Amino acid sequence: MRHSRMNKRRIRWWIPASVLLLGALVAAGCLYLMPYKPDERAIAALHSGGSLKTVEQPGWIGFIPERRTEPSVLFYPGGLVQAESYAPLARALAWSGHAVYIIRMPLNLAVLGGDRALPVIDSEPDASFVIGGHSLGGVMASRFAVSHPDRIKGVYFLGSYPDPKGALADVDMPVLSVTGSLDGVLNRDKYEKARSLLPASAQHVKIEGGNHSQFGSYGLQKGDQPASITPDEQQQRIVQELEAWLQQIK
Repeated sequence: MRHSRMNKRRIRWWIPASVLLLGALVAAGCLYLMPYKPDERAIAALHSGGSLKTVEQPGWIGFIPERRTEPSVLFYPGGLVQAESYAPLARALAWSGHAVYIIRMPLNLAVLGGDRALPVIDSEPDASFVIGGHSLGGVMASRFAVSHPDRIKGVYFLGSYPDPKGALADVDMPVLSVTGSLDGVLNRDKYEKARSLLPASAQHVKIEGGNHSQFGSYGLQKGDQPASITPDEQQQRIVQELEAWLQQIK
């Protein structure tokens, strides 16, 4: 009887303690996965205007010009950054004539949705595509390109670099890498080492005064440095580099 009473006490103590522990773990997980949200500038850029149409679907956000120029552009967002945060950049690039598709990711993590570009590609069998992304998005975009070399014409990295699973050194396609000189999030050592995973023809561009966060529009990311140029200035430079690179792709 005594052992039975002791076991009951232990069970009564263990259940609430377990519930508290589980609640703490869930809260910690939610806090860790809390995404960076689009700022006012990004929300404003989601609205259609003139000959440029904005299309929002469960799996992607598209900025579609009335008169399109090939190739179309697939964009993978950075880790824990909501897709809408890249609307200003995508919209500005789409004005040059290239359709731009920002791919939505599960839990805002591209590592959980590496093949999410496929539905867009499959929906436009006559279009050609390049793929790239910001930060973690660039890593997963390069993996997609390696897995589907027949569907992709080129790869671009914004504050990002490939990992061994996305090595492009032996893949015959153009590559563009754009970084900011004040990027406090990009691991410079890993970035330099990853150059060996890119083809010798890869183009590398550094935007002076640019940081990691201003590749998107979601505020200053944890660990980043303040930029010495405005978001508009940085994204204008990014668009210029992407436009020039896209013109080289047949």
